Amino acid sequence: MTLEQPPPADWDPRSDHVQRDQLAAYDRMRDHCPVAYSEFLHWSLLRHEDVTRALGDHHTFSNAASRHPSVPHGLDPPEHTEFRKIIEPYFSAQRMEAFEPVCRAIANDLAQELPAGQPVDLMDRWARPLAALAQCAFLGWPRDLHAILIRWTDRNHDATLAQDQAALAEIAADFEQLIEHLLQTRRDAGARPEDDITASLMHDRVWDRPLTGEEIASILRNWTVGEIGTISASLGICVHYLATHPDLQDQLRFCPSLVPQAIDEMLRIHGPLVTNRRITRCPVDIGGRRIPAGERISLVWVAANRDPAVFAAPDEFRWDRDSRQNLLYGAGIHVCPGAPLARLELRVALESLLERSAQIELAPGHPPVLATYPASGFASLPSVIRLDG
Repeated sequence: MTLEQPPPADWDPRSDHVQRDQLAAYDRMRDHCPVAYSEFLHWSLLRHEDVTRALGDHHTFSNAASRHPSVPHGLDPPEHTEFRKIIEPYFSAQRMEAFEPVCRAIANDLAQELPAGQPVDLMDRWARPLAALAQCAFLGWPRDLHAILIRWTDRNHDATLAQDQAALAEIAADFEQLIEHLLQTRRDAGARPEDDITASLMHDRVWDRPLTGEEIASILRNWTVGEIGTISASLGICVHYLATHPDLQDQLRFCPSLVPQAIDEMLRIHGPLVTNRRITRCPVDIGGRRIPAGERISLVWVAANRDPAVFAAPDEFRWDRDSRQNLLYGAGIHVCPGAPLARLELRVALESLLERSAQIELAPGHPPVLATYPASGFASLPSVIRLDG
């Protein structure tokens, strides 16, 4: 790390002022201090132009920014390239086609269990369980693990916001123990690669050697945190938007083929993932600031995807946006390998909920509660599912 003295803080991302409305706070920072320093996030890039530059220059902005192994996201080439070779096939079109009926059954069951005509918190009763159950099914894990994974994700959120390193280490150790139990169960059973994805990872090889237990745990941790946290946040964001825009809701019921495009635009307006980390390999000038080598960088996705320099009237839902500019799943060599699974789960979940309901409304007298960093979207989303118009 650099020995230079840190600059004065431009803002405090953990302040109540920011956490009350993250989108508005990040918009203000992007417009007035687009490369901002804070003790919590270090250097934050908030403009679309600067985030895109960092995504395209892994020689300057390294992904090896985590204290713990992070496969493949926390790796740079050539290691990143080697691990992407074995990870991308898990999200192939063939695998997604095979998984869709399983995912749809989960989504349909949860939608049918929602009470009609009375307030229900869709985050607790629908979004979080759906994300966790779908992930368990995709990985070949027991269904009853979903509650444990939700609790683990919540603990990780709280420790990240508090920057409690001891708690984060304990949480990581707990997850590694869970993974080791799952792996040992498969070893004892003589699991074959075709049995499930977790078993298949045990038979994968990099540089002509098997993956280590630590590498498998890191891959599964990234998939679990990434899927449960961002998928549940995405579902809440989309439902809130549809509840407050009934015309769009009706349009999607009438023409379900528009659901994928609508999801991408709703999640551009209110992104489910707030930041990702990088670290500078060399001094760099960006956004009028000089950043030394060895500095932590936070790419603020939600601000970049609302940048009016790229997206005119960024709060407006528009069908004619250039999808290539949408950073929902990142860009460059580190673009999210799990994007096909995320798109599948979000599409199937919303199709199921729209089919189940005639109208989705926010519950009167029960305002939604916004999530706090590192989460986005809603902590709670009291809603009413109506079966008739």
